[in-house]
Amino acid sequence: MTDVLLPLLVAIPILAAVLPLAFGLRFENVGWPVAAATTLVVLVVAGGAAREVFTDGPLYHELGGFPRPIGIELVGDELSTLVVLLVALVSFAVVLYARTAGPRGNPFYSGYLLLVGGLMGVSLTGDLFNMFVFLEIVGLTTYALVAADRSGEAAYAALKYLFIGTVGASLYLIGVGYAFLATGTLNMIDLQTALADVGYTDTLMQAAFGFIVAGFAIKIALFPVHTWQPDAYQHAPDSVSALISALVSTVAAYALIRVVYTVFTVDFLAANPAITDGVLFLATVSILAGSVLAVSQSEIKRMLAYSSVAQFGMIAAAVLIANDTALTGAIIHLVGHGLMKGALFMGAGVLAAAYGVRTLREYAGLSARAPYTAGAISVLGLALVGIPPSIGFLGKWYIALGAIEGGHWLVAGVVFLSTLLTLAYVARLLEKFYFTPAGVEHLGGVDPIGSGRPATDGGSHAEGDGSDPAPEGGHDEHVPPAVPVPVSRRAGVSAVMVLLVVLAAVGVVALGFGGSVFESLIDPFVGRVL
Repeated sequence: MTDVLLPLLVAIPILAAVLPLAFGLRFENVGWPVAAATTLVVLVVAGGAAREVFTDGPLYHELGGFPRPIGIELVGDELSTLVVLLVALVSFAVVLYARTAGPRGNPFYSGYLLLVGGLMGVSLTGDLFNMFVFLEIVGLTTYALVAADRSGEAAYAALKYLFIGTVGASLYLIGVGYAFLATGTLNMIDLQTALADVGYTDTLMQAAFGFIVAGFAIKIALFPVHTWQPDAYQHAPDSVSALISALVSTVAAYALIRVVYTVFTVDFLAANPAITDGVLFLATVSILAGSVLAVSQSEIKRMLAYSSVAQFGMIAAAVLIANDTALTGAIIHLVGHGLMKGALFMGAGVLAAAYGVRTLREYAGLSARAPYTAGAISVLGLALVGIPPSIGFLGKWYIALGAIEGGHWLVAGVVFLSTLLTLAYVARLLEKFYFTPAGVEHLGGVDPIGSGRPATDGGSHAEGDGSDPAPEGGHDEHVPPAVPVPVSRRAGVSAVMVLLVVLAAVGVVALGFGGSVFESLIDPFVGRVL
């Protein structure tokens, strides 16, 4: 009966999404407790499913007892289980973060839980059309969450995302329609067998592949169809930015891996070298373009958004290289990037809440006032570069090595160049944190909530007598005498928010030592598809 864990992972958050609105008719602020309890339950169920999969092999569940190809099948294998664990862990962490950071309101948490259910559905479905349904659930809820703070910029970003995302979903659905016309089935395993019978060079299947990949390119935000992402990440509330940067494009990239290897297979890629090389070239361009655009940014969230364009370009390139080393790297980098980018956005949100800072220039000297958050962001940034030991290094190493093994020296060179460019913008961040004195350019050194004192993330003075550390370089004449201010008034920053960022930084370093563990977990899936 362990296969019942799969539908529970989808059903629990979707059904619970009704509760904040229903209970909200009588009670106020019930959304957060419901969301926290639900995501905790989902995390526990995901852990149970992972134990079964990694111990006894994949789980399968036929919804309603109807076998394929008539019924819809849920599949929990080594790949989907890793993604499910990522979704469960990040969604629970962001709920804890949002307790203080906001947004608040029962409708927000209903949308939040519906998004989690959609992400679980995409991760577990074994049916192409059902994947479209869950992708639409993810898309519609994400559009709403981006606009959750009701600002004009967020509304514009959500509307832009809506238009472009709808195009992506439409392209994917057209591709699914072509595949159904050619094979008469929508189940992924049956499609794999039917595709071999139809022929890998069949025009309908080539068109299906092209439309599906084009749709995923928009969902993943590959260059040049990435334009929705910087605005959405920048203008969404900080909690929403952390959630969607860690999970939405990540799950879309997972779906790309699933469809390419489970439905079309490596035999299709080998039989259509022109298509494969064309998509690989676009992914390589995305790596370079995303890195260059990130270097040119001064707004932190926008810089991190363009960084994601480059990182997902690496994952897409590894998928098209199609050897075991590159595919292993793609999966590791998929998980690692979700953890790193979600934590980086949470860290940026902590500093924005405490100081009102949003740009690199405003980060000057913040390491003295927010030592824990600045240190965690620095570690996460270096992990994003690929400095060992970190999961960022592990993923990039496997991808570059797989590119060399496959004879794709250009891809390997671009990954190296992207790493240097990533180092450039992370180095700018470190320079501002640790080597640029805080001064007038940094809000006059004054706490933005108007207390007339530097804010803090709970650094040395929070553990001491309540006095404030002097700004870097000595006394700042622009700062009035320090007046103790209760923690509750420090611009909505809690110890939990800081702790989550610090734990994420420790986690991405610890996972960098787990190369052999990742290989052993992923190897059964890689062996089946290759």
